[in-house]
Amino acid sequence: MKFTIASALALSTLPLLTAANILPRTTTPTIPASQCNTGDLQCCLSAQESDALTQPLRSLLELLGININGLTGMVGATCSPLHIIVPGFSDCTAQTLCCNNNSFSGIVALGCVPVNINL
Repeated sequence: MKFTIASALALSTLPLLTAANILPRTTTPTIPASQCNTGDLQCCLSAQESDALTQPLRSLLELLGININGLTGMVGATCSPLHIIVPGFSDCTAQTLCCNNNSFSGIVALGCVPVNINL
């Protein structure tokens, strides 16, 4: 079996999925989905404040070459674009975020703010 970097990154996100079930939800104020003008809305299985990252997520960011000292907002992990089916309803069953850096193929999203799709 050929082991690729993508496989390694996918496997390294498994602890994040477990952490997502243990960690409390964010207390960062949410914004209405209509105010997300920095990029696509994201549905992330895990989201953490950038100033309080757990070790698994810190390690993943370091593997991706991301300087964690300059991060602001929240960091989303295992993210995919959010699809709003009708206003107020989406296909996301996890954390809905508005992120300004979605350039890591869904592994992580940076500079995020929680979004309330019902507003």
